[in-house]
Amino acid sequence: MCDEETLVRKNSSLETFVNLCRSKNAEIIQYRSKNGDTASIKSSLIQLRKLWDGFLIVNDRYELTPYCDGVHIGQEDLLAIDADPAKAVETVRSVIGTDKIIGISTHNAEEISKTNELDINYIGLGAYRPTTTKDVSTVLENKLDALAAKSEHPVAAIGGVRFDDTFEHVTYHVIGSALYEN
Repeated sequence: MCDEETLVRKNSSLETFVNLCRSKNAEIIQYRSKNGDTASIKSSLIQLRKLWDGFLIVNDRYELTPYCDGVHIGQEDLLAIDADPAKAVETVRSVIGTDKIIGISTHNAEEISKTNELDINYIGLGAYRPTTTKDVSTVLENKLDALAAKSEHPVAAIGGVRFDDTFEHVTYHVIGSALYEN
């Protein structure tokens, strides 16, 4: 997870972040800027694409998927598109096409059950533990893996995930600030 606010707080750059990702054999970068405007996020995606030839996903801003490989959408942002999650995903798909990736954040069994019926590529499940990159109301800890088993989509563990965390039913570990840990 490349969080713009974390980059600023760590006095880091996109290039430094990409180099850290390479050193850790990352396969996917998800770019998030909760406070950035569309133009600055677009600029960052263009810069990231020049630095990174792996998968690049933008957080929430599905209109910017021409500059990356897909979008990850949080529950609140999904419902802002449409109150019906299936219609919201249909709207996103109509904009980004079938060749782009869609991921949806989930936090509990009910949300996982709803996403099982959606035309998406993966779910993000968490938060695994407290994180410094955003406020989390639910921390799943040892419940995460059992919940992941309920998903019909590949699962990305999100929120406070570390390199040494192990899961049986998780496909991807989403690492953010932990990239900066020694």
